[in-house]
Amino acid sequence: MLDTANYTPRLKSQYRETIRAAMKEQFGYKNDMQIPRLEKIVLNIGCGTEAVRDSKKAKNAVEELSKIAGQQAVGTVAKKSNAAFRLREGMIIGAKVTLRDVRMYEFLDRLVTIAMPRIRDFRGVKASFDGRGNFAMGLKEHIVFPEIEFDKVDEVWGMDIIITTNAKEFGEHTADAQAKALLAAFNMPFTKA
Repeated sequence: MLDTANYTPRLKSQYRETIRAAMKEQFGYKNDMQIPRLEKIVLNIGCGTEAVRDSKKAKNAVEELSKIAGQQAVGTVAKKSNAAFRLREGMIIGAKVTLRDVRMYEFLDRLVTIAMPRIRDFRGVKASFDGRGNFAMGLKEHIVFPEIEFDKVDEVWGMDIIITTNAKEFGEHTADAQAKALLAAFNMPFTKA
């Protein structure tokens, strides 16, 4: 596990030393507190009907997401029963984890530098922002992360990654444009189109 007290991630120091100054110059912020920053990264795996048939699959998803995140993931439970899917209220049907500060920067670094180049036929990520400066993307296979031992995986899961920033509308610049510039400074490989 990470010793978060005496450790500064590479991307966090890069943000402090170069990215903040570049963003201040690019957008003309008058105050350093206006410069957007990352707030959290949420990872989510949905097991779907696989978890209904075999409860061990959902537990494996929680364990594997914990390995990827570097902290304990929690199981997401069904809120309502659905007889058509044999789903019972309270069943674990997925896993999620929220990363902040040191673990968030470490995960983003591993995502951009290690995991994304391992994606088959990768041509960049589409800039899908929600209008408030938050970015969402999906992975088809969670096995692109080096923490997952391919030989021991019984099921390949898709994965949602949501990166939340504190970007606000500033002058003629939208929150999404500022958040995209921030993530591009962290070397997020956006597609050109």
